[in-house]
Amino acid sequence: MNTPRVIVVTGAGGVGKTTFSAALAAHLAETGDVRVLLITVDPARRLASSMGVVAEGNDIVEVGGDGPSFWVSMLDTQQGWDSLVERVAPNRAVADRVLANALYRNITGRFVNSHDYIAVERLWEVARSERFNVIVVDTPPSRNALSVIDAAERMRDFFASRLLRWLTLPASNRLVAVTSRPFFAVADRVLGARFLTDVSEFFALFRLMEPTFTAHARDVERLLREESTEFLVVTTAEPAPINEADFLAAELSDRGLRLSGLVVNRTVARDTKREVAELSATVHSGDLVDAIAEIQAAVEREDEACRALAMRHGCPVTRIDEAGEPVNDVAGVRRLAALVDVHGGWSPMS
Repeated sequence: MNTPRVIVVTGAGGVGKTTFSAALAAHLAETGDVRVLLITVDPARRLASSMGVVAEGNDIVEVGGDGPSFWVSMLDTQQGWDSLVERVAPNRAVADRVLANALYRNITGRFVNSHDYIAVERLWEVARSERFNVIVVDTPPSRNALSVIDAAERMRDFFASRLLRWLTLPASNRLVAVTSRPFFAVADRVLGARFLTDVSEFFALFRLMEPTFTAHARDVERLLREESTEFLVVTTAEPAPINEADFLAAELSDRGLRLSGLVVNRTVARDTKREVAELSATVHSGDLVDAIAEIQAAVEREDEACRALAMRHGCPVTRIDEAGEPVNDVAGVRRLAALVDVHGGWSPMS
């Protein structure tokens, strides 16, 4: 298997992380003969609104327009679980029994971190396919991204847990099944017919798939720690997003993951800085002076924020100028992509 390059983009909500991820994918597609996939595991599906891309389920959609193509996929949790069950079940009969279980859809839809585990499974699946040279992963905002990153490890822990053994005992042990009947009868009257029976059967079937689940989890953990996998933290220069960026960067480093850079988004445009500098030399009174002073103060705050981030985390910091226009289609994404490599610092192709 040829391991593709994986770039995992994290950051607080509202900093333009999804739009930046799309622009990064477009930029990478333009810088070489590579097949780039942008996969968003954000359940809010912000990618659809930022690019106008419509994808059903886990479809991979080609994005062309005025520039080299790249591909986009948005995660459908339930379809992902169905596909996973069919892929990892030891045989068709087990897969059919799981999919037909009365509680299957409810449990997979409400299971804690269900979406997170399917997200890393989806990453493993597309990485293994060798269809793409580069995969850009747009994660959910802030600390929810860490839940996605940790999902594979948590699934391994679940299969080794006492809870799973307890849930599957009635289905796997005849003596326990006999002695449990009075309790199940009472529970069924309180919770509904066959409730605990269905739960026990579901997790017993689930456990039949443990070897493949566990192997996949280890593969995903290895993929996230490959030299070819890197993590970015996107922020703006405001204090709250900066604090969240500090937290995320520290957590990624603590997990032994490769933090390749931070991105300070929506900074004052270079043209604006030049115009303000020219005006400040000729204007000495009036409201314009106050406006110039505010812009200069914003530039200084951005400069200081970038320096401080680089010093605290020991990695490059890239500034991305404010786009100037709303980015709500592919053309807007491509305009923003032109700004990705402007300021130096962290280079996507370094």
